[in-house]
Amino acid sequence: MLLGGILLVVQALQFASALDLPAGSCAFEEGTCGFDSVFAFLPWILNEEGHYVYVDTSFAKQGEKAVLLSSDLQAEDWNCLRLVYQITAPLGPVSEPSQLNLYVRFEDESFDRLLWSTKEPSDSWLIASLDLPNSSKKFKILIEGVLGQGNTASIALFEIKMTAGYCIECDFEENHLCGFVNRWNPNVNWFVGGGTVKNTHSVLPQDHTFRSEQGHYMYVDSVYVKHFQEVAQLISPMTTAPMSGCLSFYYQLQQGNDNVFTLYTRDMAGLYEEIWRVDSPGSASWNLAEVEFSAPYPMEVIFEVAFNGPKGGYVALDDISFSPVHCQNQTGLPFSAVETSCDFETDLCNFYQDKDGPGWTRVRVKPNMYRAGDHTTGAGHYLLANTKFTFQPGYIGRLYGPSLPGNMQYCVRFHYAIFGFLKMSDTLAVYIFEENHVVQEKIWSVLESPRGVWMQAEISFKKPMPTKVVFMSLCKSFWDCGLVALDDITIQLGNCRSPERLPPPPGECTFDQDECAFTQEKRNRSSWHRGRGETPTSYTGPKGDHTTGVGYYMFIEASHMVYGQKAHLLSQPLRGIPGKHCLTFFYHMYGGGTGLLSVFLKMEEEHKETLLWRRHGEQSISWLRALVEYSCRRQHQIIFEAIRGVSIRSDIAIDDVKFQAGPCTEMEDTTQQSSGYSEDLNEIEY
Repeated sequence: MLLGGILLVVQALQFASALDLPAGSCAFEEGTCGFDSVFAFLPWILNEEGHYVYVDTSFAKQGEKAVLLSSDLQAEDWNCLRLVYQITAPLGPVSEPSQLNLYVRFEDESFDRLLWSTKEPSDSWLIASLDLPNSSKKFKILIEGVLGQGNTASIALFEIKMTAGYCIECDFEENHLCGFVNRWNPNVNWFVGGGTVKNTHSVLPQDHTFRSEQGHYMYVDSVYVKHFQEVAQLISPMTTAPMSGCLSFYYQLQQGNDNVFTLYTRDMAGLYEEIWRVDSPGSASWNLAEVEFSAPYPMEVIFEVAFNGPKGGYVALDDISFSPVHCQNQTGLPFSAVETSCDFETDLCNFYQDKDGPGWTRVRVKPNMYRAGDHTTGAGHYLLANTKFTFQPGYIGRLYGPSLPGNMQYCVRFHYAIFGFLKMSDTLAVYIFEENHVVQEKIWSVLESPRGVWMQAEISFKKPMPTKVVFMSLCKSFWDCGLVALDDITIQLGNCRSPERLPPPPGECTFDQDECAFTQEKRNRSSWHRGRGETPTSYTGPKGDHTTGVGYYMFIEASHMVYGQKAHLLSQPLRGIPGKHCLTFFYHMYGGGTGLLSVFLKMEEEHKETLLWRRHGEQSISWLRALVEYSCRRQHQIIFEAIRGVSIRSDIAIDDVKFQAGPCTEMEDTTQQSSGYSEDLNEIEY
């Protein structure tokens, strides 16, 4: 149940009147502003006196849900969606708390994308700030409330507001302060300054936005400080979409005083990184600061002030803004993830190697039963070092990546496979090369690895100077040389191990955590199984999954089935839409008795299934990529059907399933040729 006094709080803190709210917004004063309850679920109830909608256990049971759906919206510019809400729960711990979820439903996608979720109860309203990247697609906002345990459980929505701009921007003119919060400290805190009320003994400035006493800003004043060396922190909303560009703000501080003003970022793991600090007090008026800001994953911005002595004075802050272009004072080269990544399908991209010696060779292996293909598609190109053409004792092949700006956190991911070596140590190593000091530092090397399996490696690093990533293959002796394969290199900003805020999109599944939303009509020894490593039967099935080499995939175990027996794996119900869908997945069909793998489409309320794709018999020792393009305007499911072949050597596996809106941008390579070598000027194909 809602607290009786909450209405007065909300009235005092309304964002704006209903007449001023833009599209996709609602204050629930007299109605729901085009937001409608979805008929198949519980209704959201509009309070008789207005101001909020709610669902509670007075008319519903635990586990039931209410869904609120907006009208069609469009955001050709970046927008910030702010949601004012409250979840109430009974006193004491509960095993199943209420949950509030917010989804985005694009017009051309058959599933809803989870943008935000919370189970946090409170005695008053809370604010969630969610970034909506610019898109030409129409979309709808879907808000789902799931009631939890307890007779007093309830969920209320007080206001939804969608405005142009980024959620980390703020001029501090509205009561909600754009979702910025002060980390309360009994000693020193941020306060709202300006307006007609004077609440400090210091002579504070006029605000920067309006240049008048009517405007507002944030400030920290040392007059309240009792103990020094403590800090005041103003914390931004957590970013919910990747962004990179220039963060700017205006600040003012009293010259010559004992204060330190610093700007940090903080990720979900609580890791701080300083990105700016006041070097000199600047002028007595408002000063502009511009800072390069990159948030490839969820991140907060923290404005921190520390007072080191009794003459700390004050620090004021106003008009925080963000631009997706680099700052004017940026001297280094901008970073581009596209330019620093390569799948080697067409060339070496922006990678290069030493001129001395043949080094790395770009090769292609057509699907066969004896040698693994590339990681990208199973039938494409990758790099190979120490081939039989270059067996030399002590041979070293170096592959250099493009130049990376200094003082930035990077995550390098790549796939590699090792063949033939007796001792794996240092057969492949990764170095970083500091260009200004001609220094190489080893940051990763192979210790032990399954032979012939594509393995994923992740490396995080940060250096103050511009660097290059160098992949080095070493053949230590003539008697212990082999092959080192390299593919799908990506270099992105951020830490590889940073925790994810949200689950992966509902249209993607790697099977590493669970079976996602896939289901089976029955589960027994002849069903689809989730497994890792090799399948139980020899000479059939994969040696590892496609995603990382050590993760999970779905497979049928032929030794548990009889000839012709079927196993069905069903997707979640997918919404029908006009236009085309593209389904991509990787499949593994290796074994002399391999049977049949098919993909069917089953429409709602129809028993007939439509065949979309099929492969029969042994295909390759590698994972191969499948691209399936189809259209369906009605709700439907995708079914993966595997049929056991004539012998126990007929295990079939799938991995990395992905549904995408629109037609497939590439065509599937269905060529099947026997192994053999052919060479041209640019590549070796075998």
